[in-house]
Amino acid sequence: MSETRSNADWLAAYLSQLSSQRKLSPHSVAAYRRDLLELARFGDGLAWDALGVGEIRRYTSKLHAGGLNPRSIARKLSSWRGFFDWLGRQSALAANPAAGVRAPKRAKTLPKALSVDDAVRLAATPSRLHGAPLPAELCNRAMFELLYSSGLRVAELCGLDRQHRPAGAHGPASLGWIDAAAGEVVVTGKGGKMRKVPVGAAALAALAAWLAVRPAPADGGAALFLSTRGSRISPRLVQLRLKAHGQAIGIPVNVHPHVLRHSFASHVLQSSGDLRAVQEMLGHASITSTQVYTSLDFQHLALAYDKAHPRAKIK
Repeated sequence: MSETRSNADWLAAYLSQLSSQRKLSPHSVAAYRRDLLELARFGDGLAWDALGVGEIRRYTSKLHAGGLNPRSIARKLSSWRGFFDWLGRQSALAANPAAGVRAPKRAKTLPKALSVDDAVRLAATPSRLHGAPLPAELCNRAMFELLYSSGLRVAELCGLDRQHRPAGAHGPASLGWIDAAAGEVVVTGKGGKMRKVPVGAAALAALAAWLAVRPAPADGGAALFLSTRGSRISPRLVQLRLKAHGQAIGIPVNVHPHVLRHSFASHVLQSSGDLRAVQEMLGHASITSTQVYTSLDFQHLALAYDKAHPRAKIK
């Protein structure tokens, strides 16, 4: 390389660039770090510019033989390609060793979405948490309604403030907030991109009920959703609460926040047929990411056909 730096130095510089310039979330930066540290360990001390296509192929084969699914391998390869592309712009790297390596083929899977009835039941049915005070129940109801109403990612939900707060003495500017008067939620999604998404009447009513009893945050902050200790709620706690709620009311599948996001997208597309609108509301950078829901919509139509058409099946 044209500049003498250790593997650790190059890695630290790259992760800093992901965070400061590309505005990736701490979760995404941590995932890049894990993927690149794994590659460094496999390289057993080789400098980044000494890793070639052969090493990348061997490690990819090792991951596949170890049972890692093709989707995870593809994600790691994407992390490595991005790093070596950046490294090539910073140094005299001859070529990107991961550029021509492909992950094993994977079966095409569709996102799991609930039926309309199950999604509405999950969002609207109150459930009592054992030993928890009433505010926690109202907090859950507001969170679940909002996840389904607006198709938010769980990190976007947890990052919401009660209202917009500019940067100042109390900390950085809000990443997201509720604008009840406009009937919308503003969130910061992947890549630091902000978007506005409509909020339905049921979710607005649930939010109003929660805000009426919401205690002051323990840290004096502006977080919209709080744990029972008064701190900003975490994605993991939302996952646990939603899973417990789904089990309590008899939803027949394992429910997690992304299931409600998938359900939101599928149900809006079924009703409107407007793929571009769904793309904007989900915050997808590419329409390709949203097109998977057209396959899900066709599955729904095919199922309805099989159930209803007298000549759908040979008797």
